[in-house]
Amino acid sequence: MTQASPDMKSWLKPLSFLFLAVTGALAISQGWLDLLADQKHLASYLHSHGVMGVVLIATGGAVYSGLGAPRQLLAFVFGFAMGFSTGTIFSTLVTTLGAAACFYTARFLLRPTLLKRFERRMTAFDRTIALDPLLKIMLIRLLPVGSNLLTNLLAGASGIRVLPFLVGSTLGYLPQMLIFALAGAGIGNANQYPLLLGAALFVVVAMIAATLYRNRRIRNLSAPLSEEF
Repeated sequence: MTQASPDMKSWLKPLSFLFLAVTGALAISQGWLDLLADQKHLASYLHSHGVMGVVLIATGGAVYSGLGAPRQLLAFVFGFAMGFSTGTIFSTLVTTLGAAACFYTARFLLRPTLLKRFERRMTAFDRTIALDPLLKIMLIRLLPVGSNLLTNLLAGASGIRVLPFLVGSTLGYLPQMLIFALAGAGIGNANQYPLLLGAALFVVVAMIAATLYRNRRIRNLSAPLSEEF
């Protein structure tokens, strides 16, 4: 098998990143991701396009959340379009897929740039999650602290293994995705009880998060992810 020449390898990473950036910019400028914010349009699209529609929506949702858009909106819209259970599972998996894509983009394409640009953050992030990385990532997602996009990028450029990152992210995402999918399903079924239950669960999760955040060691998780760091 013919191996790529050194010159070709030196161009591969910047070209790959350029392709991803252009694709993301084009998707936003052409309104391809707007469908994800319109629950009625999305429900109609999924109904008329079947399995291929699900695949395309999953891909679009991964790009949408991977670019830093609010994952709660995905859960709400998918809850409306698919129902509570399916919407919760689907939105959580799609968001995790977006996090994975961002993680691998940082690890294989952007690591030297991120290490140079965010050296202090990277050092602090690696030190913070060195012990129990799965639990630390789960808490970061659950609270949540800092930017979802920045967390993905820092994790990709750090030394954390992908499995603890993905499992911790999925478990941390799940409570909020469940709550917002429940609210979306309530509106979709014109039923006030799922909305009230979703609101009650949101208050419970917020209280748990606030209690956890009082712990100094847990609060330190937010330091590398904050705007002021």
